[in-house]
Amino acid sequence: MKQKKCIYNKGKERPGKRPAAGRRKWTALSLWLLSAVVAWGVLPAGELPVADSLVFSPPFRFPMLLSANFGELRPDHFHNGIDIKTEGVVGKPIYSIADGYVSRVLVQHGGYGQAVCITHPGGLTSLYGHIVAFAPQVQDFVRAYQYANETFTCDLTLEPDRFPVKRGDLIALSGNEGASAGPHLHLELRRTGTGDFVNPFPYFRHLLKDTRPPEAQWVGFYPVRGRGVVDGAPSRRIVPVSELQRTHTAWGDIYTAISAKDFMDGTSNHYGVHTVRLTVDGREVFRSTTDEVAPAENRRINGFIDYEEYACRRRLLMRSAQLPGNRLRLVGVGEDRGVVTIDQERDYAFCYELTDESGNVRTYRFTVRGEAQPVPAYVPKGRVLRWNRTNVVQEPGLELEVPRGQLYDDAELRTAVRGDTAGISFEYVLDLGHTPLHGYCPLSIGIRHFPVADKSKYYIVQKSGKGSGSVGGQVDGGWIKARVRSLGTFSVAVDTVPPVVEPVGQPSWRHRGDIRFKVRDTQTGIQSYKVYVDGQFVLSARKGGTLRVVDMDRIRKGVPHELEVVVTDGCGNETRRRFTF
Repeated sequence: MKQKKCIYNKGKERPGKRPAAGRRKWTALSLWLLSAVVAWGVLPAGELPVADSLVFSPPFRFPMLLSANFGELRPDHFHNGIDIKTEGVVGKPIYSIADGYVSRVLVQHGGYGQAVCITHPGGLTSLYGHIVAFAPQVQDFVRAYQYANETFTCDLTLEPDRFPVKRGDLIALSGNEGASAGPHLHLELRRTGTGDFVNPFPYFRHLLKDTRPPEAQWVGFYPVRGRGVVDGAPSRRIVPVSELQRTHTAWGDIYTAISAKDFMDGTSNHYGVHTVRLTVDGREVFRSTTDEVAPAENRRINGFIDYEEYACRRRLLMRSAQLPGNRLRLVGVGEDRGVVTIDQERDYAFCYELTDESGNVRTYRFTVRGEAQPVPAYVPKGRVLRWNRTNVVQEPGLELEVPRGQLYDDAELRTAVRGDTAGISFEYVLDLGHTPLHGYCPLSIGIRHFPVADKSKYYIVQKSGKGSGSVGGQVDGGWIKARVRSLGTFSVAVDTVPPVVEPVGQPSWRHRGDIRFKVRDTQTGIQSYKVYVDGQFVLSARKGGTLRVVDMDRIRKGVPHELEVVVTDGCGNETRRRFTF
């Protein structure tokens, strides 16, 4: 994530700082907490374990229960931390797990929502996400930046001596902000120098109880294209673990995959499996251990799982083989990359060993019988894109570049051109099936004519299934150019329609202190927004289709006000609406 260097220097007046009487008030719970806070909010640490290289203090003063662990399989990423339950509510005090200093604060619409990072001696940084409020001095610091720059979102890097932190200091209140489905604390550990995500579980092992081993649900059998068959066919077979007692036949090169979950004491949640080990005839052919993930590796999860099975049925099967273009560090394989050659007419003994972070183990044994049979040749049905080279796809009025490293394996691309010269552009079908792209690929589409003179109003629209959305784009001569991270059907469209802004409960704004709007844009989406009251910027936030004023302390009570809301879409179309209350 791109960071913005902090513009404030210690000892200087902060731009936009409010007088004490106008500062934002916390909730009743916050005020109760602050009554016990001195200066930075330090509370007695109580009986805590001695911090060493493997132990941190807990972030809460109640027993730790996890709703998610490190390395869980998620759409397009591994879960990069642990989620700690907050007893179903927001506003729980969060304490620093070790000495350090506040090195970064983030405010986002999605993702972490609000987060604070503490850099510790020894090379680790902790991140606390989805929080509802920062500690008082940090909260004032963030508010000052937001008002000075008239923005809700921010990503600020701080110097080490601005906000020092001691182990056990109050640093935030837990919440449900950003991409969160319920109140909890998302806690990450990162290597300070590289930003790599580190598994926090070993540092809190002494606080967590886990006597339950992982359990598998599905096992998949995958013949390598043109080199193997399973049960007489060149297609995959996915079976529930209850059917593993049945012997499956194979010939040639194959690999397997497994879907599994872990469990812990005291909760009904399920978690990712820490270590997966596969042996064939007693020889290890595959191992995955989820202890560390680099940010650039996160999206490689799409080559680790059976992406097609996930896209079609939402089942997460971990491949026990490494695709040639997927260099994921948590995977360990030999020169065969986890592929097993079945070339003898005998029984091959497969064994999966699943181990969780507490050392609980479960094994699954099954047999694959070698049975000589023809292996059909692989005949591509479309153009083949190679994983180990840059691929350039050209159609009349279109160019797509798939750089080397954006595919995990060779893939078939089927293309089509539709439409007529009356359209702004042709419609282009770029069908990669259920093959994921690792990163962004440059796409250029020719514009056949310009019905609108303002070229900032043109964008590329992508259709996928029944949905569609904007991928943006900039006009360059007779072309519009953008970057895409998935393929589908593309064309050029024009957006000259501004966003829709509708007040919610306007008659009660004055006495309820809750100012909200419904905002939407059906073409290029909401790009920016601002709210002014009596000509002065007032902090507001958008979540989904709702825009809400979040700093009502800036609005005097008992007097009339004029409010203006400004909302802009992705093509620069602007809506301004004025209200009195």
